[in-house]
Amino acid sequence: MVKPTLPDSRTEPDGSAVIRVLSYNIRSMRDDREALARVIQACAPDLVFIQEAPRFFRWRKRAAWLAAHTGLVVLSGGATASGPLLLCSMRATVERTEDILLPLTPGLHRRGFATAVVRIGRARMGLLSCHLSLRSDERYAQAGMVLDRLKAMDVPYAIAAGDINEGPAGPGFRLLAGELRDCWAAEPWGDEYTSTPANPRQRIDAVFATEGVDVLGCGVPRDVPGLTEDDLRAATDHLPVLAALRVPAS
Repeated sequence: MVKPTLPDSRTEPDGSAVIRVLSYNIRSMRDDREALARVIQACAPDLVFIQEAPRFFRWRKRAAWLAAHTGLVVLSGGATASGPLLLCSMRATVERTEDILLPLTPGLHRRGFATAVVRIGRARMGLLSCHLSLRSDERYAQAGMVLDRLKAMDVPYAIAAGDINEGPAGPGFRLLAGELRDCWAAEPWGDEYTSTPANPRQRIDAVFATEGVDVLGCGVPRDVPGLTEDDLRAATDHLPVLAALRVPAS
């Protein structure tokens, strides 16, 4: 049986926006960056929520390279958000951006959020890319900070995506899914597991959306034109999550 494809991006007559959203941990572009660019380009996203973007020497140049080689532009984040990065297509009109550093726990990696408010068509939405802690108590606290930040953005609709560092049974993941829609659970499409590419066994990367956002499909892309298994394995140590969403006009 042929799997249905995700819908293409479009703006509806009523101004609502059908968008493609990609969440992807790119391991600081330490792997095959050409393969990485091909994977992103094949998914044809309007918005890319990146984790582990380059953070050190010439990090802006490497983020710009990735944007240029995928037909996108840098929206916010990178080293200034301690790793999360947002890219967008030219469909997006940017209202504002903000990079946020979270409280530092001594001995642990500094975490942050890349955030933005954009309009596509007449749909206005908040965006947040995150990479939560490896330590369970800090991870749970950071999941609460994701929810607090989305509320503080004061937007009618919002999308949060990232590397949660635990599966759906984890307390932080459940906290997010309790207030937001877990897009894969709402409308599964493609494959479920995101880690690791050679032998995926866990779903630790996810796309979440607020109520009112219509989930048209979400999962690890497979039968997508231009996307190969070799590139998925060579690009980084996570598989991407691709979602198609319809965001109402506001």
